[in-house]
Amino acid sequence: MSISLTDTTALVTGASGGIGAATALSLAAQGANVALVARRKDRLDELVETIRADGGTALAIEADITGRPQATAAVEQTVQVFGGLDILVNNAGVMLLGPAESAPIEEWDRMIALNLQGLLYTTHAALPHLLAAAAGARGTADIINISSLAGRFPVAGSAVYSLTKQGVGAFGEALRQEVAGRHVRVSLVEPGPVATELFTHIRPEVLEANKDEWADATLLHAEDIADTIAFVATRPARVVMSELLIRPDGGRW
Repeated sequence: MSISLTDTTALVTGASGGIGAATALSLAAQGANVALVARRKDRLDELVETIRADGGTALAIEADITGRPQATAAVEQTVQVFGGLDILVNNAGVMLLGPAESAPIEEWDRMIALNLQGLLYTTHAALPHLLAAAAGARGTADIINISSLAGRFPVAGSAVYSLTKQGVGAFGEALRQEVAGRHVRVSLVEPGPVATELFTHIRPEVLEANKDEWADATLLHAEDIADTIAFVATRPARVVMSELLIRPDGGRW
């Protein structure tokens, strides 16, 4: 059994590509109004046109959520345009791998700023609106945090990336306990390796050092994760999907 997303509003961060774009398409197809938040406005505009061409409703919001004012403004613009907020998908993130000893500290700062602080800023701004939505006719609202397999199983070369993703899980579980009595569901989705542009952000020397290990890896598709996110959001109000680990078949992950 699933519940309709018609007349709901979802905000998806990191919506200009990969899992975020696929999630926006999936939620729009389920009937939700979708606010697309990312820095690359041209990509957002293209996605909005695609969603509208398929009969959906979408809004492009150019924002860098590592800055608290922009994260807050993105939430407020969503609520102003659509009248509320029912679903927050905290998807924006970056994966910068490599040994800690030789890592540029700027990479660590970048992951902490986006993977953690951006998520915190957006969630804090969204919470009052989600709590209001949960008290309405639908009887629930959703925060869906996108983590990673690396958050549960750290490996060499992923020290700070894993740290940020474990932090996402810890924050989400504590928040779940705080808001569960007010019908805001907090879910953690932990994908294994997905065929997205995340890998293009990794330094060339790190890619080269790991090319044999990654060459034959089975990768998930962005749509696989988007389908899971839509499944979480369409469960009956009584059902909370607290944690979902998604692995590709046939690999060590």
